Order: sequence, then structure tokens, then C-alpha cells
Amino acid sequence: MPSPIRILTAVPICDGHDSAINTINLEFIRQGIEVIYLGYHRSVGDIVRAAIQEDVRAIGISSYNGGHIEFFAEVVDLLRKKGADDIKVFGGGGGTITHEDAAIMKRKGVDEVFFAGTSLEEMVKFVHQRYGKPRTKRRRAKSSDQQLVHNLTEIEQAFASGRKRRTSNAQRRTSKSETRVLGFTGPGGAGKTTLIDELVLRFLNRNPKGRIAILSHDPSVVGQGALLGDRATMINSQDDRVFMRSMATRGQAGGLSPATHDCLALLAGSNFDYVIIETVGTGQEAMPFQENGTVDMTVLVMNPDYGNRLQLQKIAMLDLADIVVVNKSDLQRARTAHTEIEQRLEQNRRSQQLIDTVAKRHRDPGVDRLFDLISKESVASVSDRRSKEKRLSQSAATAKRRKK
Repeated sequence: MPSPIRILTAVPICDGHDSAINTINLEFIRQGIEVIYLGYHRSVGDIVRAAIQEDVRAIGISSYNGGHIEFFAEVVDLLRKKGADDIKVFGGGGGTITHEDAAIMKRKGVDEVFFAGTSLEEMVKFVHQRYGKPRTKRRRAKSSDQQLVHNLTEIEQAFASGRKRRTSNAQRRTSKSETRVLGFTGPGGAGKTTLIDELVLRFLNRNPKGRIAILSHDPSVVGQGALLGDRATMINSQDDRVFMRSMATRGQAGGLSPATHDCLALLAGSNFDYVIIETVGTGQEAMPFQENGTVDMTVLVMNPDYGNRLQLQKIAMLDLADIVVVNKSDLQRARTAHTEIEQRLEQNRRSQQLIDTVAKRHRDPGVDRLFDLISKESVASVSDRRSKEKRLSQSAATAKRRKK
């Protein structure tokens, strides 16, 4: 099967009308389309950056606040300037866009404008017919990031067509890359995305020239498309130093995509200080990072309302996580949850950290502590890796001399 059509949808800056776009997103998903939803109040730069990183076929913009002629035209122009004019633009705005406006917008490069009364079926048919065909030969990438984007797409397409090409994680470990890979997992609604976004903010502030990549996963609807909505809650990650790619599970259980490991190997060999993998909301049995060498550190994010002590005994990731985070620790049951989880971790008899956070709170001390712990462990890991590589190099040199 070919890869599903991927489109990005968004609402322009100073526009908070999201009811229409949410309804349209749902119908696209039902018809087998993967939708990366960027949310509302988004600038031209945010939309174009996301569309390029996600390598979508088209951008759908829902505009109800006016200024649509200029806004749509700026999106088209910026895509062209970035060398990504193979990404097309369409949209609508109920009664706010007139037929005269639509004619001007089309002359400026917009593919299609839908008006009030257009059926969802007609919109879906347009997307399938206009963007369902394979891309023609692609223009040469203008930057290393755009080449990375194209390579990630090729990996996903290879898996979709059955040409699975697993890249050895051992190759990544023996490279000179200092990229630190962090795996975040936990049940849906625990606040993983918000927590990651706060950690990204701290990283950007501490490392003025540093870069970070995020592989974010959402479930595919069985036999249908997927809503990839993590970008909609990302605020601090809308930055040119943050590379984010949304992936659908495409039928695979366990919280990751079939192509995740190959995409990870590619990102870990690129110029990033950190690569963060966020799984879908997982259940008791899920162990998404059990494959040796997948990540350097595993963070399990929980909320206080997991049930009773018996439920804790069933959560497999509590045995494997390096750090357990009790997020939303401002809730009433948080103190009891901390004590119960702490007792559960003591049974494992290994070094595991337990941290309380309120990720939605500005300058939360728990998030600060988590960031400091990750940073400290990262420095130690890089140092250990360098020492190991040095020892291996010295051993190889000694063996070579003896052979002579």
C-alpha cells in the first residue's frame, strides 16, 4: 500500500475559530488522510516551517478573521522562497472569503478556495484527486534539513510499500555523534507533549546554538487516517532550532511506527544535540523502547489518577524507566501517588529517579529538576562514550602494532 496522503491544517494568527477545521480534520481522517494539525493563531512562518518539516503534500488553511488574501499569498511566497513550492495551499473561510477574493487568491498561487455550503465529501474528493498521486521528481534540497526531510519521507514510504530497510542501532552507537536520544512514554492525557515543550524551552535558553529533534507519534485510526496533533500544543518548539516530525503508528501496536527505528538512526546521525521520541498514549503492557540501543534514557510520564496500588503492579514500564515523572502534581491525589509509586520503584532495586512536575505551570521547579537531571546524565553519557571509543581505538592500535 502507498503511504497515506499527508496534509497540514492550521488557522491563521489572530484567528481562534477552530470548530470548522476540527470537523474537516475528522472527515479527512475517516477517509484515510493523515492530518498534521498545527492549531489556531499560527503565523506564516510557523505554518511553512511545520509543512516543510512534515513534508506534507498540501496546507489547508481555515480563515474567518479577514486578511485572507495577504495571508494565503504570504504562505505561498514563503514556500517558494524556501524551495518547497511542491507543497500546495488550499483553504476556505465560510462567508468571509468572497468569490472575487478567491479569484485573486488563485492568481497568487492558491490551489482551491472552498465556500460556505461546500460538502465535506467534495473537499475529501479534491484532496484525493489533487494530492493523491505520487510526487514528480523532486527539486534538489536547498538545505541539509530539507534533505533530511526527504530522507525521512523515503524511509516511511519504503515501509509502507513493504521494502523494510532496518538501520542498525549499533552503527549509531559506534559513530562519533554526540546526539543524546531520550524516550518519553506514558498513558494518554498525562501531559507528555506539554512536558517535552517545557524541556525544549529550557534547552533553547541554555544552549544558544544548540539544536533538538522531536519524533512525535499518534495512533492511526484502524483502517483509516490519523490525527497528528502534538504540534497544536507545542508553543516553545515553534523555533528554527527545533526539528519536529509527526509519525502515525500505521497499524503497529506498542506506541511507535514501523519506520521509527530507521528514522531515529537517521536523526541521531545528524547535527542534533538531542533527539526526543514521544510515543502514543500507552497502556499497562507497553514497552516501546525495550529494543537494545533504541534510546539512551527512558522517561515514563504518569498522572496521579492511575487507579490503586494494584494497577501500579501491572505497569511494565515502571520496571524499565530511568526516570518516572508524576505530572499534574498539583492535583489532590498527587502526594499519595508519589508515595505509592516510590514504594513500587523500591521493589526494582535499581537506580530510578522519581520527580513531581506541573508542566503547564510557568517556571515549574519540578521541570527544572528534570531538565537538570537529563542534562547531567547527558554529559556523563557523552563522556563515557568518548572514553569507550578512546579505549577501543587504543586497543585497535595496539593489536595492529603486534600484528606487524
